[in-house]
Amino acid sequence: MKAYVLTVFDTDGKKLMEESFEAENDKDAEKIGTNRLEDEKYSDFTHRCVSPDGKLVLFHR
Repeated sequence: MKAYVLTVFDTDGKKLMEESFEAENDKDAEKIGTNRLEDEKYSDFTHRCVSPDGKLVLFHR
C-alpha cells in the first residue's frame, strides 16, 4: 500500500482539508479521493491528490 495526500483549498488559498490515506495504486487512490471529496462536499473546490512520488492523481482548479 502507498500513502497518498488529498488537499482542498478555498478560493483564497486557505487549506480546508489535508489528509493522508493508503491505496494499492493510483487508480484506486483516484477513486478513494473522489469519494472523499464527494462525502465532504468539496468536489467543486480546488483540490489535489498526490502520490508518494509526487505524481498528481487528482487535480481540480
